Amino acid sequence: MAEVVKMPRMSDTMEEGNVVAWHKEVGDEVEIGDLLAEIETDKATMDFESPADGVLLHIAIAEGAVPIGGILAIIGEKGEDFKSLLDGGAEAKSPSANGTPQKEIPPVAEEPAKPAPVNQPKEIVGNIPSDDRVKASPLAKKMAKDAQLDLSAIKGSGDNGRIVKKDIEAALQQGGVPQKKEPALSVQPANLNIKKAVPVTNPTATEYEDIPLSQMRKVIARRLGESKFSAPHFYLTVEINMDKAISSRKKMNEIAPTKISFNDLVVKAAAVALKQHPNINSSWLGDVIRKNKKVNIGVAVAVDEGLLVPVIRNADTKSLSSINMEVRELAGRAKERKLQPQEMQGNTFTISNLGMFGIEEFTAIINPPDACIMAVGSIIPKPIVKDGEMVVGNMMKVTLSCDHRVVDGATGAKFLQTFKMVLEDPIRMLV
Repeated sequence: MAEVVKMPRMSDTMEEGNVVAWHKEVGDEVEIGDLLAEIETDKATMDFESPADGVLLHIAIAEGAVPIGGILAIIGEKGEDFKSLLDGGAEAKSPSANGTPQKEIPPVAEEPAKPAPVNQPKEIVGNIPSDDRVKASPLAKKMAKDAQLDLSAIKGSGDNGRIVKKDIEAALQQGGVPQKKEPALSVQPANLNIKKAVPVTNPTATEYEDIPLSQMRKVIARRLGESKFSAPHFYLTVEINMDKAISSRKKMNEIAPTKISFNDLVVKAAAVALKQHPNINSSWLGDVIRKNKKVNIGVAVAVDEGLLVPVIRNADTKSLSSINMEVRELAGRAKERKLQPQEMQGNTFTISNLGMFGIEEFTAIINPPDACIMAVGSIIPKPIVKDGEMVVGNMMKVTLSCDHRVVDGATGAKFLQTFKMVLEDPIRMLV
């Protein structure tokens, strides 16, 4: 009996998935576990495997957004009548966010589409390959478009020859492949007295570019909008003398198996402070406040389309070297959009560090359901008073954003005092 394959919930914040590409065609035999399609969620582009054995009878959406529970495909026996199963599948064929109908692949039994009129440009161009038909990730397509590269001339290193980010980077290092140019339609002029046409320019064409929202950007906008306007934020800023942290880090890196970064020190110091101030390590759940016993720190990572937050679990129990290796590994996979949903869930506190970009001070929006997020600025040498004398100190500002429904001012201030003491005397991380 034919089985309807619906869009699953592939992450905790997902409301719809974006079909990027299909790896099977209508009429192909499939088995449980076969790769059917690639689906972009708000956090990653993930492989979607077949949930059933049989023949792929119908693909509802070739590419585009499908809500959770919307029809993706139908799998059954060869020649089986499945049209009755589509009666309740209207939601999978609804228009996209911009109001235009989504691209749809017709079932096998349907009549082939009528040929396009002769005067359509598509027919005149001929067999020029389209970038839309080349197997490439959405990021690779965007990079190729921005760099004016011909995707059809680039060899892909991904699954089934799919072009990925590193293939575009390799092409750019080799000088790139120029963007293909479609041949102009040649028309023999008649013996007529025709005046030379004056080119018409569109002044608005170069004034702006409308960029469609990715699934990630949609969720960032929705979740942070909800956080900013529903959670009453307040902010606490403290300045920390990083002189001892700098000298301690230098000594650590002489013996450490991996080079410790300042961000690793910040994560570890925050974990130590959170253990002493459990009210900060809490979550707002609407009808209860949850005090989390585990310290799971989310580390914000900037990617091309927005922001991902991989989670360092039990950060208070891990060494600086372990934190360093885990952050580097997770951040690397985050930038390649290869993180799994479970690696971005369960955070009890979040750190956003823009110090490496020269940002001295900023405020961050709380990452729900956390009660707090800490914004970390850069280390800046500046004059300070020490033991009654003016000296140069390496100072770093951090700002704690707090949800006033969970955290009061004094509670946040005490946490920052502890955090400051730990970084200004790093040996406290070891006791």
